[in-house]
Amino acid sequence: MAAATAPVSFCRAHISSSSTLSNPYSSSKLPFKFGKFTPCPSSSSKSAGFSVSCTLAREAPVKMEGKEDSDPALWQRPDYYGRFGKFGGKYVPETLMHALSELESAFDSLKDDPDFQNELAGILKDYVGRETPLYFAERLTEHYRRPNGEGPHIYLKREDLNHTGAHKINNAVGQVLLAKRLAKKRIIAETGAGQHGVATATVCARFGLQCIIYMGAQDMERQALNVFRMRLLGAEVRAVHSGTATLKDATSEAIRDWVTNVETTHYILGSVAGPHPYPMMVREFHKIIGRETRKQAIEKWGGKPDVLVACVGGGSNAIGLFDDFVKDKDVRLIGVEAAGLGLDSGKHAATLTKGEVGVLHGAMSYLLQDDDGQIIEPHSISAGLDYPGVGPEHSFLKEKGRAEYYSVTDGGIGRTGSFTSHNCNFWYSQAFKRLSRLEGIIPALETSHALAYLEKLSPTLPNGAKVVVNCSGRGDKDVQTAIKYLQV
Repeated sequence: MAAATAPVSFCRAHISSSSTLSNPYSSSKLPFKFGKFTPCPSSSSKSAGFSVSCTLAREAPVKMEGKEDSDPALWQRPDYYGRFGKFGGKYVPETLMHALSELESAFDSLKDDPDFQNELAGILKDYVGRETPLYFAERLTEHYRRPNGEGPHIYLKREDLNHTGAHKINNAVGQVLLAKRLAKKRIIAETGAGQHGVATATVCARFGLQCIIYMGAQDMERQALNVFRMRLLGAEVRAVHSGTATLKDATSEAIRDWVTNVETTHYILGSVAGPHPYPMMVREFHKIIGRETRKQAIEKWGGKPDVLVACVGGGSNAIGLFDDFVKDKDVRLIGVEAAGLGLDSGKHAATLTKGEVGVLHGAMSYLLQDDDGQIIEPHSISAGLDYPGVGPEHSFLKEKGRAEYYSVTDGGIGRTGSFTSHNCNFWYSQAFKRLSRLEGIIPALETSHALAYLEKLSPTLPNGAKVVVNCSGRGDKDVQTAIKYLQV
């Protein structure tokens, strides 16, 4: 049973960060308080929005205390109800509950099925090109060496070498195999930077399925190359003009489509966001990143990495790298968000840094929202980080103190709750250019945010510390954007 159901994306609830669930529920003991709800008509209708209807399960999640609270090996990620602590759950229209339950049942039955796993492994190896290298960035390491000759050793997990040029294909392959077993022949997806859209269009072409991609009109301009790639692969790309015409709005339109066509359609959600089972399922298809990293680290230096670094928008590439190491408390997990024009400017996408707990797109997590629980539009030069929410497991890891989250802006680097300005312009774009010139690898702008944090991180690390940065995608798609900001 779901924690709660409500018309996803059409309304948002402001969640008290100090709330706890109690059993039985009463009107005075609800785990959240509702702020003002503003009807949001769909793009195809000017009628009033949906009424709010919430259904809460009577069973309360177990509150973790003592050893269970401090030992990651004992954490439920997620629990039976799809919650990571108080985060996650299912806040969706009743019309989607059957589809989500069907998807969860199918995933549970297939995740340990040898035939399914063998087919998935074969496609990942022969079609996607896994495993991806763990590459020692020798010249980048030399760049961050201190005057006394000491410094960390920097490695790149080369997800950019996957077929289609990013990590997104891992999840797209897994979900399209699920869709085949559910006999769903129509596939929809949302995309921001276009990489998830390209990955979804690719697997649909491979398996002969109808493919419809929702993409914000602004993102279509920023990522014209990926729009062409999707159409070349046979996908229909539908422009979304509502809101800021970016990833949030594309996701809302995809959910509206799914509500209308749920019997025939599978929604390949592209990040570890959305209602259960998506955060868990997308993580499971991406955790191969971390598993390979552990294996390769043992082969290369006989131990684990000391620090893992990844960019965070919705958070799929980061959770894919982090998952296998969450139980290893001696491995630091660092996520890097987009601070845009600055955390105090109101023009950023640093959800974990400046957000509050709320509900968006079917799950409870940290959001960029105002006092009434209405979404504050995010801003980032990177279309893949331009999202006002974040996956619920990242919110959980933040509250547990297991992962650290920082933000990179045009003028500096900040940590959750604070921002420090530095005399350096365009950190992400300098990192974009630096990796290109030192290693011959052009990274995505999303990845460049993670690379930029090395400026702050490297001087603090002991000599020889092993740092793995997830190179989540290649930067071909970003060249037109980079031309506007870089002199080369």
